[in-house]
Amino acid sequence: MAVIRTDRWFEEDKLTLIQVSDKLKKNFKEATLEEIIEYLQLHGMYRNQKDANETMRELKKKNIWNEIERKEKKLQKLWGGPEIPIYILPSDSYNRRIQRDFNGKGGLSFKDKLFLFFSGANSREEMKAVFIHEYNHTCRLRKYKKSESEYNLLDSIILEGLAEHAVKEQLGEDYLADWTKYYNHDQLETYLQKIILLNDQLKRQDKKHNQILYGMGILPKMVGYCVGYYIVNNYLKEHPALSVKDLLGLNSISIAKLEK
Repeated sequence: MAVIRTDRWFEEDKLTLIQVSDKLKKNFKEATLEEIIEYLQLHGMYRNQKDANETMRELKKKNIWNEIERKEKKLQKLWGGPEIPIYILPSDSYNRRIQRDFNGKGGLSFKDKLFLFFSGANSREEMKAVFIHEYNHTCRLRKYKKSESEYNLLDSIILEGLAEHAVKEQLGEDYLADWTKYYNHDQLETYLQKIILLNDQLKRQDKKHNQILYGMGILPKMVGYCVGYYIVNNYLKEHPALSVKDLLGLNSISIAKLEK
């Protein structure tokens, strides 16, 4: 099982949002249908059926299902990654954060499944970049020997930094997310010392974790993501013989050079 032909759900079966979500329910055994919809929409899945139908027609023209499947086979071999179900679905054109910070695209990764949310305006390379980022998450979640329930803020930002460096390795700097260029070296070092390292043990369940990760409120925008990329970039500069593949199982403290 790899890339699921979700285009046929819209084109041939003409499934509604509820029906699409019901088909996904087997992947979330203990969640209700309403919880699944809310969770996926929180991470960028569509809300409007008419818009979704049009998006899927645009994605079909770009043959993105085959493109992602080819990339998945390459990365599975390169990173020793798993073969998991990959679901491509329309993104939410009304989600301001998705539109502003991610150019209308998004994704959601687990150890055993992956969701990609695209708009009809995204290019093939943009969509491949999202897949690379998200599949790298899956590989990290499997190879890093730490329970996800124990992940803290440092683990989360390293997860994001590794994934975006994977995009850089695979596609080049032109396809890096815009947030990688938000701040300069001095700003990032300040944010590392004054924001991240003062909160690096925050667990995912803590409300402040996501506030820092995404840079909500008065915090610098996307500060957790940006510092995570900065940390990984520094580590790879100091170890030029290494690649993202070599860091997939390395603990976050080592990558951030915080070991005593």
